[in-house]
Amino acid sequence: MEQNNQNLPAWDLSDLYSGIDDPQIEKDLERYRRENEAFAAKYKGKLAGLSAAEFYQLLQEIEERRKYASKLGEFAYLNMVTQMKNKEAMALYQNISEKMTDYSKPTIFFTLEINQLPQSKIDEWLSDEKLAFYRPFITRLRKFKDYELSEAVEEVLHEKSITSSDAWVRLYEETSSRLVYTVDGKEYNDAEISKLLLDKDPKVREKAGKEINRVSKENAPLFSFIYNMIIKDKAIEDVKRGFKMPISARNLAENVPDETVKALAETVRSRYADIAHRFYKLKAKWLGVDKIQYWDRNAPLPFCDDVTYSWDESVKIVLNAYKEFSPKLYETATDFFNKNWIDVPPRDGKRSGAFCSGGSASSHPYLLLNFVGKQNDVLTLAHELGHGCHHQLRRENGDLNEFSRMTSEEIASVFGEMMTFQSLLKQQTDDKAKLCLIAGKVNDMINTAIRQIAFHFFESRAHEERKNGELSEDRLGELWLEEMRQSLGDYVVVDDNSRYIWLQVGHFFFLPFYVYAYSFADCLVNSLYKVSRDGEVKDFPEKYLHLLSQTAIGDYNEIFKPFGLDVNSPAFWNKGLDLISEYIDELERLDKKVFG
Repeated sequence: MEQNNQNLPAWDLSDLYSGIDDPQIEKDLERYRRENEAFAAKYKGKLAGLSAAEFYQLLQEIEERRKYASKLGEFAYLNMVTQMKNKEAMALYQNISEKMTDYSKPTIFFTLEINQLPQSKIDEWLSDEKLAFYRPFITRLRKFKDYELSEAVEEVLHEKSITSSDAWVRLYEETSSRLVYTVDGKEYNDAEISKLLLDKDPKVREKAGKEINRVSKENAPLFSFIYNMIIKDKAIEDVKRGFKMPISARNLAENVPDETVKALAETVRSRYADIAHRFYKLKAKWLGVDKIQYWDRNAPLPFCDDVTYSWDESVKIVLNAYKEFSPKLYETATDFFNKNWIDVPPRDGKRSGAFCSGGSASSHPYLLLNFVGKQNDVLTLAHELGHGCHHQLRRENGDLNEFSRMTSEEIASVFGEMMTFQSLLKQQTDDKAKLCLIAGKVNDMINTAIRQIAFHFFESRAHEERKNGELSEDRLGELWLEEMRQSLGDYVVVDDNSRYIWLQVGHFFFLPFYVYAYSFADCLVNSLYKVSRDGEVKDFPEKYLHLLSQTAIGDYNEIFKPFGLDVNSPAFWNKGLDLISEYIDELERLDKKVFG
């Protein structure tokens, strides 16, 4: 059914600020400047002499300052992403970003001084019962001890971030938001054009797929230059800090060894044929072709009903699935709908895709969607709502202890999708309808577990080759095609009509080496789901919610121990991938039963 965007809810940011002209914005910026200067005057050069009680007070001051600083940044960003063609909104975001970068400069000493202290001093502090609450925060700071530079250099890097990496990301995002795609004389924005790839008509999908590639090719010189600069900027800092590989800084932040990520990537690559290649062979048959085109990877199956959902229906489906799993999780989820924390409709100038944004642990998060009523939109709602609930379940950890650990950030979101999928599957009695639903889920799981690892290999190769000089748009295209062909297999056409699609992957630009986190989380969730499905753990929902509350502050070995899972074992990754393979087994069985 056609969606009326005027009837879809949009978020209300008034609990942050009343608008871009709210005088409190300038007052909070000035407060941030003043308090950072006072903090430096009070504590710089004096940390070693502080008692546990005094250091506890210091951390309380930092935490309070972080709360309203996060509020400033959150408002500026959220206000911008729904109106990226509004010059005032863009200017406010840039102004706040620049001022907060500048105003936080006096506090750079803090982390450096902490990491110059002997471990005996840290142990003395942490023996205090009240201060021990901040152990996760202090431990996280100390992890980067060997990779920090002098205060003067750190200050320069901090100041220049706004004109180097952050500036390139801004240029990428602003340019992407202004791109115009034309199909059959009608213009589409970045968010809208991708929806055409889900059209029943293969001609519409072909036109959309080729148009996305055409516009990408047209902008490839600029985006290739941006990407080269982002990679080089990162490489300069990595070398200065002493990181061995381009991915090492990300892994350290995740508290995941390089070897673990390598094992994940290699294990997934070894299953390309068993999972992706096997599925696309089936899909080619269902689409009635020898090979499917690149843009048809997510195409709806011709024999499946073109099911659409209203917003209200989608909300009911997702909340019912959450409630069936855990009443507590359901109660947490309902706030997002009752309190206008979601921006739902696609519209001109709005950022494409979907996300959950939480400025600080002490405040609630916001969800951004681009909802048009497809089945995938229902699962996307379940996904982002999972992120939101995950955030809310961690609020007691405190603002300093909490941080975005990418490998665990996707657990609740992917599990939310799985709960919703299983709920929909239970309602199906017709074999063809089951086939359609499972095929859609497998399609998404391949996008998450398999394709993101192909992205990872593209990204890794691009960063490695950039060490020898700037990469041309042709070379980036070659790397992209090579990785896509290997991951998708012989039943998907990967040619020049998809050579430039790499620049549509925003994570390459604004969060280098994030992509493997999706596969990491998908394998984790698949393993967790199998444990739940097979009844291997008593009181699974309660233990799962406790797990979510600990993801940012707990060690992986500890938080997954109650589920009998060891993320350091190569067998663990295969356990998660086995679930996808099992679904493909079921699809092959249903295919024979339905079509003979």
